[in-house]
Parts: sequence; C-alpha cells; structure tokens
Amino acid sequence: MLPVSVSTTARLASVLAAAALLVAAVSCQKDAEVPANDLAALPLVAPAPTSNVSSPEKIALGRALFWDPVLSGGKDVSCASCHHPATGYADAIELSIGVNGQGLGSARRFRAPNDIAFVKRNSSTVLNTAFNGLTTAATADPASAPMFWDSRAQSLENQSLLPVATLEEMRGHRYAEGVALDSVVARLRRIPAYATMFRAAFAENTPVTATNIGKAIACFERTLVATDSRFDEYMRGNQAALSTQEVAGLNAFVASGCAKCHSGPMLSDYQVHVLGVADNAKNATSDAGVNGTYAFRTPSLRNVALTAPYMHSGTLPTLQAVLNFYDPGRGRAPSANPHVPVSQRDPLFPDRVNDAQAIIAFLGTLTATSYDRTVPAAVPSGLPVGGNIR
Repeated sequence: MLPVSVSTTARLASVLAAAALLVAAVSCQKDAEVPANDLAALPLVAPAPTSNVSSPEKIALGRALFWDPVLSGGKDVSCASCHHPATGYADAIELSIGVNGQGLGSARRFRAPNDIAFVKRNSSTVLNTAFNGLTTAATADPASAPMFWDSRAQSLENQSLLPVATLEEMRGHRYAEGVALDSVVARLRRIPAYATMFRAAFAENTPVTATNIGKAIACFERTLVATDSRFDEYMRGNQAALSTQEVAGLNAFVASGCAKCHSGPMLSDYQVHVLGVADNAKNATSDAGVNGTYAFRTPSLRNVALTAPYMHSGTLPTLQAVLNFYDPGRGRAPSANPHVPVSQRDPLFPDRVNDAQAIIAFLGTLTATSYDRTVPAAVPSGLPVGGNIR
C-alpha cells in the first residue's frame, strides 16, 4: 500500500514546470512520502487494447448503445442515465437510481410503486476512465485497468457489461441474471439498424454478441477523455495557468499528504485503502468493501468539482466536507463508520489538512472543458434517448 518510488529522470519532462514548487512543498514536511514528481499531466491519447482496436464504426455503435435503454430489462435505463454529460458523466446523487427511475441528476427518483433498491455505491464518472491504472510507476494497461470502487472488473470492455446483468442497475425483474446478456443480444438482433451497425463494426459471421457490445461501448468511452485542465497546462509548462491561491493549494495538497494516494496523472494510486467512511442509510446493510475489509479504491480526482457528492457511499456532499473528514487527522478524528475503528485506518490517512480553501481552489484546476457532451437525437431502438431521464 505504500507509494512506489519513481525515477526522477523518467518523469522530469512532464513535471519540469512544477518540480521546484513541489520540492519546496515536500521539504516543508520532512516526513512526506510522495516524491516531488508524483504528479503529472495526462497523456493526450488514451491507450486501447490490441484485442479491441478502435474504429469510427465501433465508436458510433458504442455511442448508440451507451444512450439506448434497450440494454435494460424494462427498456427504461441506459448507461447515460447514471453517466450523463450534464453531470460530468456521473449522476449528482448519493447512490444511483437505475431500474424504475425517472428524471436526471439530482431530480432523479423512483417511480411508484417501487421494489428496487438504490445502486449500492456512488456513481463514478466515466470521463478519463480510459486512463484507469495509469500511475507514476506504471503505464495504463487497458486490458487490465481496474474498474469500480472495489476494482472487481478489469478493462472497460468487462466493466460495461456488468450493469446490464445487475438487478438494481439495468436488469430489473424482467429476466434472471444468468440470461440477461443473452436476452439483450436477442433484442438487438431483432433491430435492423443494430444489425447493420454491428456488421459495419465487426467483420464476423455473427457480429451481435455480448462481447462485441462490451467492445463497442469501451471504444466510445475511450473517446470521453478530458486532458486540457489548467492543471495539465501548468504541468506541461504554462506557469500562468494557475493563480497564486491555486499554487498554494497544490503546495498544501502535497504537504497535507493528499498526494500519498492521489498521485500520478490520474491523481489516484489505484490501490485500496481503509478510511472508515460512513455507510449510506439508503443501503439495507453495511458496505464492507473489498473482501469485507472496508477498503475501497482511491478515486481519481480528475474533474472532481463536477461530480459531487463524494466517497463510495456518496455521504460527503461537498469538497469542504471531504477535507473535514480527513481533518484533524488519522489518529485524532473519530471514525465515521462504527465497523472501522480508528486503529484500522490506512497508515496513509493524512495527519492534518493544511489550508483547505486553497486545496479546494487547486482541485478546481483539475476540471477540463473540452470533452464530448453530445446527446444523440435518436437511438436505433426508437426508445427515448437515455431512458426515462425527463
């Protein structure tokens, strides 16, 4: 769980503009464990697995599938229902509402009558998930990139199929989990427009398959990258990209120990940590995380200002609340979760938070502006675009 040291020479080019700043910040805290070069700009191009080379046809198909509620059991939920560009490709609520939901973002609610539970965890943004696994120690391997709060799926190809078979997310009661994907495939094969799009995207005798659904959605999601934040500009050499307060916030972010876990180009070490975040009362049982340890993966902070509320349970409504959670420190702040005593907190839990307002200002510089916000006018099934989101 400790950060992996990285060669200064190997990372110098990407962090030259900020190296002196971060060295100064780390020197102010003698026990800091993060090398000065553990923060970096994103690459401009996301990697793709050799088993799923992108093409315009795959992207077009993936975009249609992402927005089409035909993938859900009741034909009322699409990927975009919980990952909409209007809410930073997340959904702006504590726990997602999938099946039997109505509305978009903070206005989303269950329709009556309802016997569907909330989705167990807060919905993460899909922006920049094409870079998942990218750290200062390793390149992003798209075939094994960790997905979800517990890293239970590897690759966008695998991740994109799991909600289709999950009862409260997209499946509902229409069919059993074991036949969910086969049922969706059968639906798509009966839609002429999809038959044409799959044939164009995949040169196979039987192109409409679950595997190809995952491949197409993954190709589309790899276009949802946002690499032009002011932080990226700063790390690429434009020292005027950040204000004095934002630079102070970057200093405080490192000195407070935030960058011990929120490191690398994605500001995540992609490791799991025990923090003791409160459970969400909307869940019937406590969420014990990875293997019952109450550990969850470090989320990326990319575009974090767009994706409140925060943490796996969605119980912290603002960035100020997140910083309050970490302050007054690992050994002093009481645990917010009765199942996680203070003694079990990860040793990388910060000891203190310096200059919270400056840190919040810095986190705002991680917001990129140039990414695809397009909402299609129609989807091949003829169903409402995005599902029941109006």
